[in-house]
Amino acid sequence: MVSTLKDAWKIPDLRRKIIFTLAMLFIYRLGSFIPVPFIDTEQLSQLVNDSGIFGLFDIISGGNFGNFTIFAMSITPYINASIIMNLLAFAIPALEALQKEGEEGRKKLAQYTRYLTIILALIQALGMSLSFGDLLIEKTPFTVFTVVLCITAGTAFLMYLGEQITENGIGNGISLIIFISIISRIPSAIGQMYQYLTIGTLNIITLIVFLVFIVVVIFGVVAVQEGQRRIPVQYAKRVVGRKMYGGQTTHIPMRVNMAGVIPVIFASSLTLFPATLASFFPTSAFANFISTYFAWGSWLTNIIYITLIIAFTYFYTAVTFNPFDIAENIKKQGGYIPGIRPGKPTVEYLSRIMNRLTLFGGVFLAIIAVIPIFVGNFMGVNLQFGGTSLLIVVGVALETVKQIEAEMMMRHHQGFLKS
Repeated sequence: MVSTLKDAWKIPDLRRKIIFTLAMLFIYRLGSFIPVPFIDTEQLSQLVNDSGIFGLFDIISGGNFGNFTIFAMSITPYINASIIMNLLAFAIPALEALQKEGEEGRKKLAQYTRYLTIILALIQALGMSLSFGDLLIEKTPFTVFTVVLCITAGTAFLMYLGEQITENGIGNGISLIIFISIISRIPSAIGQMYQYLTIGTLNIITLIVFLVFIVVVIFGVVAVQEGQRRIPVQYAKRVVGRKMYGGQTTHIPMRVNMAGVIPVIFASSLTLFPATLASFFPTSAFANFISTYFAWGSWLTNIIYITLIIAFTYFYTAVTFNPFDIAENIKKQGGYIPGIRPGKPTVEYLSRIMNRLTLFGGVFLAIIAVIPIFVGNFMGVNLQFGGTSLLIVVGVALETVKQIEAEMMMRHHQGFLKS
């Protein structure tokens, strides 16, 4: 891998993209040290440590929520806006038409997503500020306005950084921001483990089992992300002029988990939504209901979380893999799947395989995401670095490596994934 990184660094365009990505992520981490005024961070940190759901939000935000910096809301409003826009694109014909218009249509949808992100960020920031109570040192219109402005601007800036990385750097910018946020919490998670060992809440055997689990998850995620079902495709011979074309056999690579870690990111964001909503009315019966039944780690929350992960796995697989379009392309090029008739039977065959693979991939993601929650509940400890964090870190790292690999292969260099 060291030689591969050296080769990647020797390619000027790839080196520029890597430097640009690292620079943007460095700027993000610098911003994580800029606090929002008028907030009692000591009291807020205690709230984060005592609450599992706010603890998860703090991990995804890279500690920005607990320290209440300008990036306290992280990129969550953008993720929620993306979910809403993707769902609306299926329900509203005009938005669906934009999706099919190519680059210009996608730019227009991206613009709508930005507008919706700012609206959601303003609503969330206002709700948080009004519901803070004693956490807000001085509750006046000016202090509320200042807090709302700071964290909304922080989210808007993060959205800009993420888009710049995606366009001009390596990997998906939003995913990399979440990746760096989680990585930055590893020292804190290690300190938490040491504290549990010191006070006797956690014994050495349990810790070893947990570390083995982490290694198994890493290998499992890589295996599932790389795993694929190859569907053979045979092309008939045809004569064009004096030359004969076709007759070769190829395959359609269908990945076990085509959606990547997007379902986990989106599901965790939506699972945090009830707590965010309840924060708007902290003393109401609604807030009490949410804290009772939707506490992080509760059976109801776990069921919702698992359902959302599997649902988003199906949803994003359907977005990225269209059996009808693939069957049409195979038919137009004179190809067929051995033993399957062209047309509708091919569509049904591809859909059947896709559904089976998607179910396995979705269930795998859900199991890995919730097992540490059950383990934490059983041991009576609040594990900061759980399955959700691990899935995101490994998945994003793998996708970024793949993009570097693709960039190198385009320039005829061997990459990480040598055969």
